[in-house]
Amino acid sequence: MSTSLRLGVAEFRARPGRALLPGVALVVGVACLLAALVLSDALTRSVDEGAPLTPSTVEHVVDVKAQPFDPSESGTAAEANRPKLDAALLAKLSAVGRAVPVQEGKADLLDTNGRAGEHRAEVMVQQPDLVRWPLAEGNQPAADGEIAVDKLTAYERGIKPGDKVELAAADGRPLEVTVTGIMKKGGLDSRPILVAGPDLARKLDPEPFTKEVWVIGGARDAVASAAGVSYVVWDPAPDADKIGNDLTYILLPFSVLALATAVFVASATFRAVYAQRQRQTALLRCIGAQRGPLVRRSLFEALLTGALAGVGGALLGGPMAWLLARTFDVTGISALFGAVELSPDLLPSLGYVILGVVVAALLSVMAAVRPAINAARVSPLAALREAENEVPPRSVRRLRLVFGVLFTGGAAMLALLAIAAKGTVAAPLAVTFSAIAAVTGLFWILGPVTVPFIARLFGKIGGTQWKLAGAEVRRMPQRSASVALPLLLASSMVTFFLVVLGGAQDMASAYSNEQRPDATVVDAGDRALPNISVQQPEVAASVVLHRAENGAGVDPEQFKAWLKAQGVSASDQFVSGTAVVPEHWADKPFVENDGKQYKVVGTVPGSLTGYTPIIGGVTSGPAEKVLVALKQGADPAAFRASLQASLPNNPTVIVQTDADERAQTDRYMHLGTVLMMVLLGLSVAVAVTGIGTALTISVQERRKELALRRALGVTRGGLQGGVMAEAIMLALVGVIGGGVLGFVYAEIAILATGIEMSLPGMRVVLPLVIGALAVVVLAVVAAFGPSRGASRIRPAAGLASG
Repeated sequence: MSTSLRLGVAEFRARPGRALLPGVALVVGVACLLAALVLSDALTRSVDEGAPLTPSTVEHVVDVKAQPFDPSESGTAAEANRPKLDAALLAKLSAVGRAVPVQEGKADLLDTNGRAGEHRAEVMVQQPDLVRWPLAEGNQPAADGEIAVDKLTAYERGIKPGDKVELAAADGRPLEVTVTGIMKKGGLDSRPILVAGPDLARKLDPEPFTKEVWVIGGARDAVASAAGVSYVVWDPAPDADKIGNDLTYILLPFSVLALATAVFVASATFRAVYAQRQRQTALLRCIGAQRGPLVRRSLFEALLTGALAGVGGALLGGPMAWLLARTFDVTGISALFGAVELSPDLLPSLGYVILGVVVAALLSVMAAVRPAINAARVSPLAALREAENEVPPRSVRRLRLVFGVLFTGGAAMLALLAIAAKGTVAAPLAVTFSAIAAVTGLFWILGPVTVPFIARLFGKIGGTQWKLAGAEVRRMPQRSASVALPLLLASSMVTFFLVVLGGAQDMASAYSNEQRPDATVVDAGDRALPNISVQQPEVAASVVLHRAENGAGVDPEQFKAWLKAQGVSASDQFVSGTAVVPEHWADKPFVENDGKQYKVVGTVPGSLTGYTPIIGGVTSGPAEKVLVALKQGADPAAFRASLQASLPNNPTVIVQTDADERAQTDRYMHLGTVLMMVLLGLSVAVAVTGIGTALTISVQERRKELALRRALGVTRGGLQGGVMAEAIMLALVGVIGGGVLGFVYAEIAILATGIEMSLPGMRVVLPLVIGALAVVVLAVVAAFGPSRGASRIRPAAGLASG
């Protein structure tokens, strides 16, 4: 064992660069892991710091006891019979101690143009002496006209403590208030959260929802007795709303994927490094060294390499987490988490450093096991021979071909089975195993054949440098396949998810386009609409929906004219005293409203009317919404701007257009696509490091060849260009091969779901092309060091090297 250790240390002393080369990918992989952990810590800390707290003076919490489900009771009846946290309960509890309702209301936060947005703000009612929501800056609201806003809203609107903003009161009139503080909590997806005192909250929402009741003072038994058997009483938990480390699992799977990619790259690098020193290994075997000590030496080197890589990865984890946080801010992903401007720790904790060292060391040893065993098996005579390329024995090539064909054929059979079993639970499993078998067969077992074949196609379209790069790929096919495999896997996953998400986006857009009003005029707070006119040049027809006891009432002729303008057929029998209903109500013979029965004479798409019965002739109730059909080619945004400009005294009247719905769907899909590309891009970055390490080893092996090129007149720039061409070729092999594989399996997965989903067009192709160019750029950056080393080889010294 001591001999193995001495040999391992001697290798580090003699060639530290070569010994540490396999750890480059592990540095990036561990950095991805710790970046995910550090960023998750910052995200969790941000969410937990903004979570509501229960003041220490609160002694008891009262809530409604869970009621058993009664299938014979309708939803309306069940809600009516549910115990209430109302004034009567507060009066009972006030006889024991101070009873404070914990309430949440709704309000409209007006923008800089004085208009309400589509998303209403949540108003958290807070007593001045019972602070529930912690602030990041400023002071808690105390006076009637003061509020605190969530940090995401403050970030998006540029609000600071002391600024004036406008809210819409319960009657819809603008109400100016002062922002005294910024909350530590962020509103999810641009949905504002406000903190206000009871007096202001009543102006904004006279009927807030009571979540629970706090009781200060009194014994628990007395509180329970005053509340009654329908209510439950418990002791408050100050940290009840904190989520712990749940958010860690959002980013962790992608960092584990990056680590797995790093193991692939490290294993290929170990194999190349051990092949480089096979003459040394053979000499040790000739003088009596056994295979066991040689394997242990290699594993000890791998352990040291991994430990050092773990330290480097730990130091890079914080800066990488910071870059990810800034990327999330720029792309808008932060809004989905309600956390913006995260500040992850740039320096890792001691625990994370130890974790990085242990993980990297273990993975390094795992990656080196097989290459170390194979290196020790080389016979002395075979290893002492000069080998210009990797040519395995014919028996090995034949066995590889057999297994490769078997795996590839199995992948094809599983893909056909997935399509045949579409819509069942077995289909996605068959797709998954088919993809695994295809990668194993085509690019792992048959990789030394497949990768040079793809590289040969690129070699035909370039000049001399490209041809020489293709020759190098064919000279070392096993190494080229090992380098291309991680990048190919990462590229295939990116392509797969982008194509599937793009197909889902098209499907969602198709559903959102189906039978929807061109425009809908409503009040953001469900208030009655004023007497407004929407008769503008771009309007083809419109109809007012009046609030009724059960559904909505309309003028039958206006409704039929509007349906015709929307391209929907209407029942001629729809007149006053009749009703039309959504499709899922088609079996109902009549609709009851205000004690009268209305005969059902037809159906309309629920997405057009809001899934409520439409009753002809009932127009005495308040106006609930106006449905508008626009003329062909009319601009919905122009219609909205024109209508809202005509309603300066009604800031809460908003116009929802079909285009807005599509844009919102596209936005969510776009954010999902960006998130997947960023997180899967970690694996791509790790895979690209394999190109740099492979080229470093290649340059070391070909010193004579490169020196001969220099002696024959090739310039330094020519040598650099040749190495760069190899990097680009390997990157293109991984990107193109993975792209084709990912596209094919995305199509198979779509067919296996049984859902009609078309393949996306340029919207997905463009990100893939941009991603491919980014990979090529990263490959060129990774090849910069090896290319500089190649250009510095002096002809005389290189030709004299062994």
